[in-house]
Amino acid sequence: MKPDIPFALTQRGPAEHERREQIIDAAFEHFRLYGYAKTSVADLAKSIGVSGAYIYKFFESKQAIGEAICSQRVGQIDEALMLIAHTDQSATLRLRSIFKTLLTRSLDLFFQDRKLHDLAATASAQQWKSTLNHRAMMYSIVEKVVTDGRESGEFERKTPLDEVCMAITSVTTPFSHPLLLEQKTPEQLEERVQAITSLVLRSLAK
Repeated sequence: MKPDIPFALTQRGPAEHERREQIIDAAFEHFRLYGYAKTSVADLAKSIGVSGAYIYKFFESKQAIGEAICSQRVGQIDEALMLIAHTDQSATLRLRSIFKTLLTRSLDLFFQDRKLHDLAATASAQQWKSTLNHRAMMYSIVEKVVTDGRESGEFERKTPLDEVCMAITSVTTPFSHPLLLEQKTPEQLEERVQAITSLVLRSLAK
């Protein structure tokens, strides 16, 4: 079953307002230094010299601020993968590159700082909208490559497209979920991503 269309993240006030970006930047620094759980809206308000009530003009909750941060960071991964999906390479090479890039970018993002990793883990555990959006984007990226592969004759066409795309999207989870990433070493993950990508490609072959 194809994932739902991505959710709009909860926000208030003009989306491009410089104050909103200032709030996000301040929150990013606080979460990085002190952790998501130990940072309050009052802490953020104090750091930029405004009242908590003013912050609530732009975000309805601390979680909404966390959502905005996660959306920005994960969005960078999605953008990189979408660019790969639209290259002129064969569908086979694109799919290999998508798996490898997903792992590399996720490791870079989630392990640059432990406290940011904790924010990502919270988002995944609580199924924040930013997490669901990422899953929907992954489905769209996979769908693009698989469709192109079928049209070019690289991939089989008998299996329903939605079943194929959902299965492939599901097996990318260990290479992006923060709690699963920390269970293996980078070397183990590299070995695993190569093995799973090869298995996926064999299943797609005509």
